[in-house]
Amino acid sequence: MSLMTDKQTLSDLNIFGKQGADGIYAIFNNTYTRGGAELLEEMFRNPLSDKDAINARSGVIRAFAATELPFPYQVAWFDAAEQYLDNTDERSRLNDQQDNLGRKLNQLIAGDNAYKGIERGVESLIRILQTTVSFAAAIRERLQQVPHNRELTMADALLQMEELQLMLQESLKHKLPFARVAEYDKILRFRQREAIKQLLQQLYLADVYLSVAKIAVANNFAFPVALDKTLQQVTLEDFYHPALKSPVVNSISISLSNNVVFLTGANMAGKSTFMKALGIAMFLGQMGFPVPASKMEFSVRDGIFTTINLPDNLTMGASHFYAEVLRIKQIARELSRDKYLFVIFDELFRGTNVKDAFEATVAVTSAIARRKNCMFVVSTHIIEAGDVLKEKCSNINFVYLPTLMEGNRPVYTHKLTPGITADRHGMLIIQNEGILDILNRKKQ
Repeated sequence: MSLMTDKQTLSDLNIFGKQGADGIYAIFNNTYTRGGAELLEEMFRNPLSDKDAINARSGVIRAFAATELPFPYQVAWFDAAEQYLDNTDERSRLNDQQDNLGRKLNQLIAGDNAYKGIERGVESLIRILQTTVSFAAAIRERLQQVPHNRELTMADALLQMEELQLMLQESLKHKLPFARVAEYDKILRFRQREAIKQLLQQLYLADVYLSVAKIAVANNFAFPVALDKTLQQVTLEDFYHPALKSPVVNSISISLSNNVVFLTGANMAGKSTFMKALGIAMFLGQMGFPVPASKMEFSVRDGIFTTINLPDNLTMGASHFYAEVLRIKQIARELSRDKYLFVIFDELFRGTNVKDAFEATVAVTSAIARRKNCMFVVSTHIIEAGDVLKEKCSNINFVYLPTLMEGNRPVYTHKLTPGITADRHGMLIIQNEGILDILNRKKQ
């Protein structure tokens, strides 16, 4: 079963990129084959929600990262093989009667493109099959200590098929005679087509895992460990946003007794970046992919939903505040299904006045705090709400991102600290930029 999420969350976390910028998918997209890239995208669109499946995938990638294993294929083989297998028209099937003088003369004069395509496809698949014998053995050796590793070892069984044995011994130093191409074509494209397609999918999966393992090694990413959902636990050490060149790392712990994180901080302190980094780590963890951190253990979620960069819905004539209300209503419906969710609310009710934002923040945060089967991260610029929530709720972890002052210049540490901030530097920034001086300057 796949993790529940939606378009808003994928956009907030920039999973696939937007406005010309590369997303999280692009960081990991270093596959050799087109089929591998498509499979990788499918994984990003359908993260896992099963603990064993997540740990199995993470274990395979970890094993590949431990010792480098090359991908021993030529990409052109897969392109030719896929194009060849896509042609299932029975009228294109080769037979012995076609091996006559007329066909040979036609190939000599004008070139028999249809036959050449079949010949190229057959030869490419034979090369793939022969290469897979040693490749499958290398995979088996690396995964023998990895539990639940059957996902990649199915290639062994496919290679044992009786009809493929002659091809595994075939020499491709010279062009294959027509009769042999016709016989192999009958097997590959018609009798065993589904098995061959299944084998290619196994190789695309190996391509994805090898590529992701290389990314993990190059960036020193951590391999996540999935825990039972009922434990309500997240341990993330030294995590950061993978798009930053010089990130500040943070650590956080979420537990059953502190399943709500209440985040405050001045404008520009880094609240949104922190929440995106946390959301990305949870998303990648649910995929079983390595995460930008030094350690990650987490209770599996049924769904992840975020509200960070919420746009106005101009087509509905809705204000930003009403868009926020509709988004919270949507997530409330998901919460009412008693699923184990991870939810991020960034700057609750920024689209309304301070009084309403204060009352709404307290009301909504108090309500979600009663959902003990879920985890929440809530940020706000209404710091007074924190003092009220301290009295109302015992399961909230109050943290903030501090601002230090060097004279009149604020310095943002981006380092998470326990407590509630008292920083208010909005007017100071306005004064430092000289906005009031510009507005008050007399026309020369």
